[in-house]
Amino acid sequence: MNRTKTNWVRLMAGTAVLGLALTACGSDSDGGDAAPEASDSPSASDSAAAADSFTNDKCAPNQTSADTFRVGGILPLTGNLAFLGPPEISGVGLAVSDINAAGGVNGAQACHDIQDSGDSTDMSVSTASAGTLVASKPSVVIGAASSSVSLNVVDTFADNKITEVSPANTAVDLSGYSPWYFRTAPPDGVQGNALGTLISTDGFSKVGFLVFNDTYGTGLRNVVEETVKASGGSCTYGCKGQGDEFPAGQTTFSAEVSGVLASKPDAIVVLAFDETKSIIPELASQGWDMSKVYLSDGNTSDFSKDFEKGTLEGAQGTIPGADPDATFKERVSGWAEQADGKPLKDYSYSAESYDATILAALAAVKGKATDSQTVRDNYADVSGATDGEECTTYADCVALLEDGKEIRYTGPSGIGPIDKENDPSSAFVGIYKYTADNKNELSSTVEGSK
Repeated sequence: MNRTKTNWVRLMAGTAVLGLALTACGSDSDGGDAAPEASDSPSASDSAAAADSFTNDKCAPNQTSADTFRVGGILPLTGNLAFLGPPEISGVGLAVSDINAAGGVNGAQACHDIQDSGDSTDMSVSTASAGTLVASKPSVVIGAASSSVSLNVVDTFADNKITEVSPANTAVDLSGYSPWYFRTAPPDGVQGNALGTLISTDGFSKVGFLVFNDTYGTGLRNVVEETVKASGGSCTYGCKGQGDEFPAGQTTFSAEVSGVLASKPDAIVVLAFDETKSIIPELASQGWDMSKVYLSDGNTSDFSKDFEKGTLEGAQGTIPGADPDATFKERVSGWAEQADGKPLKDYSYSAESYDATILAALAAVKGKATDSQTVRDNYADVSGATDGEECTTYADCVALLEDGKEIRYTGPSGIGPIDKENDPSSAFVGIYKYTADNKNELSSTVEGSK
């Protein structure tokens, strides 16, 4: 599959500190058995916008896309991406709440049913959940978070004519993979170009990689390596085709760190998930200058409770997606507090999950039906692919559609219209720098297009 070139069109300074962990690949909450009831919906707490009230509209077993806008979810409740579950589930839950507050979808109520995706170390979890979701006859499935997990289940959904929309997949291999698969996260061609450009502009030309053998890791490595080489640099270790990748779930890295240091790089890129918590201390113990470490959305997290102070000071990382505004953060955290009894600690892919769900509902409104094929057929159109009138809320967009107008929904994720490969045509990538407390602080935001 050909990789499209990234154009950087805007750079904006930012100073917001994010005490959160965002990952580029992979989320969820329990699906309940009770039908939605108003009594399940307390008014908003102090953590939410004052005028808001939310509903936690879980699907009943007998609700299908025949009479309900049923939103399935295949998101990480367990596994090494489980920290992404709360923000992604809350994004879906808040969207369903907003949809119902605006009158539902074509007069039908919306509901959500979240199943566990697990992670790539045990694909049996996602296989079982995909089967459960297929049997429930959803209008759309939101997920998975992990690109490898999506590759495990995407054919199952496609074979059953179910639209899948990932809020977090970034693997290039998924671009145009299936007419039933969409995503609201940008592919790694965008993030990889941003990361490689950051490394080169920082003055580093010899780059080593510590990367796990996962579709996300190797795909992102390939783009970063190509970008560095295009700027006149070179790869010293962990390069494409050299076979230095380590398996997901590995816990000791003395050999890999010794290998990359022996190659004498100027900078080291770590592409992993939880394995990062073992890799970073090993790099530090072998004397590496940690300000020359670069991370990605899979591990650009708040490590203040994991490492000694100063361990990551000066290191940098990238995370796809715009930093949502304060109002959205208050609302999605308020939904989480009412649904689960505690506010969000981070907002990883919450905006992308919200927009994935809202776009699906608008597609159903445009097509005047709640079945999954209708969602698929109209998904790109309501994102702006038909040059429609811009609208920023579900209710406002529905009003335009009911007037017979084409629309472009523009939500908190900041993505551009869905393109012919079912990817966002443009998206933001945040650049983060680590403080002495091992917290990732937003330093700038770049908007890129495919």
